[in-house]
Amino acid sequence: MEELELYQQAAEEQMLSAINHLDDALAHIRAGKATPRILDAIRVDYYGSPSPLANVATITTPDARTIAIQPWEKKMIAEIERAIINSNIGLAPSNNGEVIRLTLPPLTEERRKELAKQCKGEAESAKVSVRNARRDAIEEFKKLVKKGLSEDVQKDAEADMQKTHDKYIAKIDALYAAKEKEIMTV
Repeated sequence: MEELELYQQAAEEQMLSAINHLDDALAHIRAGKATPRILDAIRVDYYGSPSPLANVATITTPDARTIAIQPWEKKMIAEIERAIINSNIGLAPSNNGEVIRLTLPPLTEERRKELAKQCKGEAESAKVSVRNARRDAIEEFKKLVKKGLSEDVQKDAEADMQKTHDKYIAKIDALYAAKEKEIMTV
C-alpha cells in the first residue's frame, strides 16, 4: 500500500510540474500587453558576469503597451540596450538617458493566430506529460499486482489516478483558454 501511494505522489508531482512549466511558457508568450516576464530570459553583462535584467534594473509597466527599465547605475543603459537588441524578443529599446522604454506594437490578426497556435502547442505538450505520468503510475500499479497487491486495490488506484489526471487536464485547458482569450482580445 505504501508503494502505491508513493507512485501516486510521484505521478501527481510530475503532473504539477507540467502545469508549472506550461504556466511559465505561456507567460513568456507576448500577448500584446506589456509584462515584465517577457524580459526574464535577458542576461546583461554586469561587471563581467551575465546577470538577469531584473538584478540590475527596476522593470515596470506604466501602461498596457510600455515596459520601462530604470537601471540602478546609469552606465548600464548601453549594456541593457545591447542585451535587449541581441535577444530575440522583437522590441526596439529607446532611452532618455535615465529610463529605457520598450513599446509593444499592437498585434495583427495573423500574429494573434500564430501566438494562439503556439499556446495550443504548449498546452498539448503539457497534456502529453500529464498522460505519461498517469501511464507510468498505472504500469507500476500493474507490477504491484504481480508482487501480491489485490486487483481491487489496483483498480481503485487506477480510478484515483484517472481522477487526478482529469483534474490536471482541466487546469491545462483553463490556462490555455485564459491565454487564448488574452491573445485574441483586441
